[in-house]
Amino acid sequence: MRIAYDPQAFVLQPYGGISRYFTRLSLELNNLDQDVCIFADVHRNYYLNELPKNIKNDSFVQSYPRYSWRLYYLYSQLISRNKIAKWKPDIVHETYYSRFGSSPYKCPTVLTIYDMIHEVYSESLSFFDRTIHVKKSAIARADKIICISENTRNDLMRFYDVNPQKVSVVHLGFEDFNLIETTSLASLTLPHKPFLLFVGLRAGYKNFIGLLKAAASSSRLMNDFDIVAYGGGMFSDQEAKTIKALGFREGQVRHFLGGDENLAFLYKKATVFIYPSLYEGFGMPPLEAMRVGCPVVASHTSSMPEVLGNGANYFNSADIEDIRKSIEQVVYSDTKIKELKKFGKYQASLYSWEKCAKETLSIYRKCV
Repeated sequence: MRIAYDPQAFVLQPYGGISRYFTRLSLELNNLDQDVCIFADVHRNYYLNELPKNIKNDSFVQSYPRYSWRLYYLYSQLISRNKIAKWKPDIVHETYYSRFGSSPYKCPTVLTIYDMIHEVYSESLSFFDRTIHVKKSAIARADKIICISENTRNDLMRFYDVNPQKVSVVHLGFEDFNLIETTSLASLTLPHKPFLLFVGLRAGYKNFIGLLKAAASSSRLMNDFDIVAYGGGMFSDQEAKTIKALGFREGQVRHFLGGDENLAFLYKKATVFIYPSLYEGFGMPPLEAMRVGCPVVASHTSSMPEVLGNGANYFNSADIEDIRKSIEQVVYSDTKIKELKKFGKYQASLYSWEKCAKETLSIYRKCV
């Protein structure tokens, strides 16, 4: 089967869960002897840049001139659409939401729905109205829709008038950070004290401030632990002010950047991984932590119970006191840590990119 992917995710993301999903999916489908090609003229995605040449038609640039990303997006969409048509795929899988499709005439289209964050928080995130508008167009155009969790599927059916028969659920895989060599990073300057780890974007529904408030409300946590935030950009001025106002000492809340090697090192060294998000469509980071034996403390909301099962200690993400209690239940209990490591590794074993690819290929075949 000839399977084409459009450029959207790779133009929009240098790194990120969506572009990682499609690069790993492409690799696994290639291993299943499928004819796969990602079309992405003028992109800035580092995952795609590392893929073998036989499964991509692309041109990599390290960055775009300031304020020009929309031009690159439109240019890449236009050029790639023409290349996809000449390639004559059996199916086109759109990597994000757009008003206009990338499929040639009569070629089936598949769309992945990652979450309903824009719809759930439409009142507080009014500037995302455009995303909702183009998502509607993409959903209406798609022949098949893949949701990455049952929770996302339920939300999709709640917000959109979609035929249930064209919607399927395929859980994502995640990166096995046990396979990444980290001994060369022994010189990475970690906090002197044990630390709580947070990964990814921090603003809004990601609830990083909720984690900070929970830790600051506990004299024991403030005395015994530092906090490390990985990725998501440097701390903003407002975040720095909040950290200071909450009473954290200088350097107690730190930020790290880097590739998967750095993240693997942090997962292996952290006392616990904390996922305080108010809403997630799936959630790769807690599974990554579980796989390497890092205990997970997470929100009991949206897709989290479905994906993490018994592998996490849960809390009410809207309740600062409950977040604090849940963290303390784990970090001060060797028994609880041992239990979470055991159940976490089992839960992580239920997911893989190979399984994701096989289930996705089954949907492609039904669509064709």
